[in-house]
Amino acid sequence: MGTVSEGPLILWFRRDLRLDDQPMLAQAVATGQPLLAVFILDPETEAIGAAALWRLGLALQSFAQRLAALGSRLILRRGKALAVLEALIAETGAVGVHWSRLYDPAAQARDRGVKAALRARGVAAVSHGGHLLHEPWQVAAGHGGPYRVYTPFWQAVKGRDPGAALPAPAGMRAPARWPASAALADWRMDRAMARGAAVVAGWQTVGEAAAMARLERFVAGPIGAYASARDRPDLPGTSRLSENLTYGEIGVRRVWHAAMRAWHEGSAGAEAFLKEVVWREFAYHLLHHTPHIVERNWRADWDGFPWRADNQDAERWRRGLTGEPFVDAAMREMWVTGTMHNRARMIAASYLTKHLLTDWRVGLAWFADCLTDWDPAANAMGWQWVAGSGPDAAPWFRIFNPAAQAAKFDPFGSYRQRFIAELSPSPGPEALAWFATVPRGWGLDPAAPYPAPMIALAAGRARALAAYGAGAAG
Repeated sequence: MGTVSEGPLILWFRRDLRLDDQPMLAQAVATGQPLLAVFILDPETEAIGAAALWRLGLALQSFAQRLAALGSRLILRRGKALAVLEALIAETGAVGVHWSRLYDPAAQARDRGVKAALRARGVAAVSHGGHLLHEPWQVAAGHGGPYRVYTPFWQAVKGRDPGAALPAPAGMRAPARWPASAALADWRMDRAMARGAAVVAGWQTVGEAAAMARLERFVAGPIGAYASARDRPDLPGTSRLSENLTYGEIGVRRVWHAAMRAWHEGSAGAEAFLKEVVWREFAYHLLHHTPHIVERNWRADWDGFPWRADNQDAERWRRGLTGEPFVDAAMREMWVTGTMHNRARMIAASYLTKHLLTDWRVGLAWFADCLTDWDPAANAMGWQWVAGSGPDAAPWFRIFNPAAQAAKFDPFGSYRQRFIAELSPSPGPEALAWFATVPRGWGLDPAAPYPAPMIALAAGRARALAAYGAGAAG
C-alpha cells in the first residue's frame, strides 16, 4: 500500500451543500487526506438573482453548521475562482481541488478554465457527478445524439440505475492549520431582497436535515395522490423539494430511490413524481447539449417571431396587477414565498408570452430574480416550453386560458383568495404579506379595488394565434 499524502485536498462546494449522497466528499474522505471545505463567492455566483443569492446564503449558514458538527469548517472566500483557489493552494500546500459539476454555460466555462490552469501547474483538478442522476452525455438517443423530446428520454432513463445513494461520512480529517475565512454576514447576500427577506424567510425549508425530513413526509403521504393533486395550487400536493435540490441540500439519487420504493410498493402517484424528477434531468440534458437555451430560442425557426420587448403590460404582470386572478395570485405567491406552484408557473408564463406577446426572456429574467428555487436549466426549459420556442411537440396552439385553468385547478377560489387581498372581505396573512414585500414606491393599498383585466382573454388568444398563423414561428 502507498502512503497517504499529507497535502490537503480542497473541496470546492457550490450547489452541493450536503454530506449525504455526496460523491465528491465520499471519494475525498476515502483518500485519508486532510480536507478543506471551501465556498467561493465568485462573479458567476454573485450574478444570480436576488432571491436565489439570499437563499444560497441561508444554505451556506446551515451547511457550515453541519460541517462544524463533524469537527470541520467551511472556509469562505470571495473573488475569481481561480485566483482564490491558487491563493489557498499557496497558503495550505493543497495538492488537489475537487468539485461537483455544474452545467450552465457560465459555470462550465469557469470550471474548464480552472481545471486547465490547475493541471498545468501540477495540481490535481477533479470534477464529480452528484447534481444529476446521470451525466447528460451518458444518456444518448438511438442515433447517438442527444434527446430532443421528453417521452423517449423518460423511457430511456426510467429503468436505468443511478447507483446507490452514499451515506454521509462519519468524519473528515482536519488540516494541520485552518486558513482564514470571510464572515458570511459581511457578504450581505440579502442586500437586494430589501424588506422582502423577513417575509420570504418564513417560507424556506433550509438545510440537509430539513430536506430529508421533507422527503420523508412526502413519501409517507402526499406522494400517493400526486398524479392529480400536483396540479392543484390550493392543495399541499407537491414535494416542494425543488428548493433543496437547487442548492444540493438533498441528493437527487436519495429522492429517486425513495420514490422508486414507493412506486414498487404500489403508490398511485409515485410514477408521476418520478417523471417530474426526470423532467429536471431532461432540462439539464438540453442545457448541456444545447446551451443556447438559456438566452436564445431553442428552435431557430422562432427567431423571426415578433416578440414584444419589455413593456408596461409586462410591468403590470411582474407586479401581480394584470386583472387575471390566477395569474396575479401566482405572481404574488412568488413575492411572498419565494416559490410558485408549477401549474401556476405555466399559467403565468403563458399569459405573458401569448396573451401579452412578450418575449419569454423578460419572464425568465424575472423568475430568476424572484425564485428561491431558481434552477438555470428548469427555468430556461420551462419558459421556452410554454412560449412555444422550446421542446414542445405542439407549441403554437397551446394557449392556457387563466379563467378556465382556475376553474379546473382552483375550483373553490382558495388559492386566488389566499394571495389576493382585494378578492376577500377578510384577507388572510399571505394576501396581506404581499403588501409588506413589494417596494413602497408602488403605492399599493389592500383596500384599493382589484384592477380590471388588461386584455380580454378571447382577444388575447386570437391575437396570439394570428401572430403564429402569420408564419413568424415557422
